[in-house]
Amino acid sequence: MHFEPNQIYHVYNRGNNKQPLFFSDANYLYFLQKIKTDWKKYADVLCYCLMPNHFHCMLAPNEDGCKNIVLANKETHLQNLSKTIGKTLSSYTKATHIQNKTTGNLFQKKTKAKLLTGANRLIETFSYHDYMSTCFHYIHQNPLKSKLVTNLTDWLYSSYPDYYNNRNGTICNKDLALQLLDLTGIDFKKDPVKELNNDIIERIF
Repeated sequence: MHFEPNQIYHVYNRGNNKQPLFFSDANYLYFLQKIKTDWKKYADVLCYCLMPNHFHCMLAPNEDGCKNIVLANKETHLQNLSKTIGKTLSSYTKATHIQNKTTGNLFQKKTKAKLLTGANRLIETFSYHDYMSTCFHYIHQNPLKSKLVTNLTDWLYSSYPDYYNNRNGTICNKDLALQLLDLTGIDFKKDPVKELNNDIIERIF
């Protein structure tokens, strides 16, 4: 993963061989607490969704998050944010192995960070706003498409209830997200499910 400041990224990973990642409410809450206490030092979280065997986050890295780590007075290629994400996955893996008495890789080896803004995107057919908005709604609609719930507000491990104003969560920077994605005019209670552009979805992965 490589991050640049003032850009927006879709960050995601899944269970190795599509195996489950989260086994209880406590597992989901542990992972979310790590995002809140560790990731937010280096990025604004715009939205997130934890699913039984994968997770999604939309992040806006800050300057500190994009700084390369210095070890023994020598600059490395590892950035603060990417190292922090890696540490979260590593500590979570150790905790679940102790809990479940298991071993081996829990997550796929490489966490993906797909750029949604900037000139390096693979295709310029759509605007930055199209990419960000589609990714935002796609992330939130995961539980519904997987038939885990019939109402998006019922999935507690997503930021959707916060945007629906059904919960006052503190992980996401809602004001920044509403500004960047031009969501201020959307009434999530009247229009909870937005039709998505499949051409864009193919390119945010």
